[in-house]
Amino acid sequence: MNTLRKILILTLVVIAVLAIQDSFAAARGGGGTRGGMGTGTRGGTRGGYARNVTPEDTSPRTIAPYFTKAASGTKAPDSEGFIQRWVLLEPITNGLRGNTGFNEAYIRNTFINTEYFPNQFKVTPKDGDKATVNGEELTWLALDSNLWNVKLFRFAYGLNKTFYGITFFAYTVIDCPNEIKDVRMAVGSNSASMWWLNGEEAVGLYGDRRMVMDDCVSKRLTLKKGKNVIRGIVINGPGMSDFCVRFIDDAGKAVTDFKVNLEN
Repeated sequence: MNTLRKILILTLVVIAVLAIQDSFAAARGGGGTRGGMGTGTRGGTRGGYARNVTPEDTSPRTIAPYFTKAASGTKAPDSEGFIQRWVLLEPITNGLRGNTGFNEAYIRNTFINTEYFPNQFKVTPKDGDKATVNGEELTWLALDSNLWNVKLFRFAYGLNKTFYGITFFAYTVIDCPNEIKDVRMAVGSNSASMWWLNGEEAVGLYGDRRMVMDDCVSKRLTLKKGKNVIRGIVINGPGMSDFCVRFIDDAGKAVTDFKVNLEN
């Protein structure tokens, strides 16, 4: 009898504990879980939250706070030499689903041997200028990046444009009060990119890569007194897109003795 009584008491205790747990869960509302635990499955979660409980982002898209419209006049680089004022062409859709093929041969053919619009390596675009690519009219926008790097994904997303599988053209002009010899263009980009100074190829970044400051550095260059034109093309499939550009000396110190002047 004692044994049966013990079993009965233990059973009642277990039932009571389970009832309390169910009541507690009901009070919290149940539903989606955090961190992929509970009812959520790995295939059905994103960023640690169940997809069916993630609210849809219905807010208007904007390029703020990443960009502001470039003002008139000149703009100095930031304290570390990064160039923040650029004229960017709205993204060109390329339809790429991956980045694995971004070897040097592919990038050089895609950038140099492919004409996207007439005189693409000679145009001096101003804010509001147009370029027609594959029958689509795109606009050049003169913008200041509010960060040291230029977030192309946020540029495309904020303009309600395609933001994956895209190609970007970038242009700027720096004005040097004096000739500066033996500098190097230092670039980082996500993903592959190529860059030119005064019409001469300076830096190529190939492969599927993340943006890292000074990821690739050019040979020694000379910044002329007066106007110097920088052009870049960045390509990406899925994922984030951005770039950063500055000039450094032989010691790796930032060169800052110039102004960006898009009116030059």
